[in-house]
Amino acid sequence: MPEFLDLHGKTSKAVRAVAEAAVRRHGLHLGQDHLLAVLWRQDGRTPGEVAAALNVTTANVVKAATRMATAGLLTRRRDDRDNRLVRLWLTDAGRALQEPIERERRLIEERVTADLTPDERRHLLSALTKIHDSASALLNPPADRRDPAT
Repeated sequence: MPEFLDLHGKTSKAVRAVAEAAVRRHGLHLGQDHLLAVLWRQDGRTPGEVAAALNVTTANVVKAATRMATAGLLTRRRDDRDNRLVRLWLTDAGRALQEPIERERRLIEERVTADLTPDERRHLLSALTKIHDSASALLNPPADRRDPAT
């Protein structure tokens, strides 16, 4: 396996395991913290809006929202103007998780980058941003660059 892909895969798995342990301490499954973060920024979004913000399917958001509603973290309500739309609203319990979850995420980031200099951190974030952009472009190439065989 190419060196970058191998190291990235190992790193991603390790960081994901650390993040999963952190959110589980708050009764969440990994990914639910991201859904909450979207609603912390703007409460009352539709599942489709949340899915677009997270780059996941609406079905994934609906499944997570169902679990989170059962856990008392959010509620679903019909839109006041368009009864066909459902909006997701945080409960007090969902809002109360913002500070501890954000604190956990900052702590994880500090710990996993503790051996890096400030310059190395900046370079890492810059490089990861470029890699993310390149990978995203491979997933969604412009129409004029798509492989004609697909």
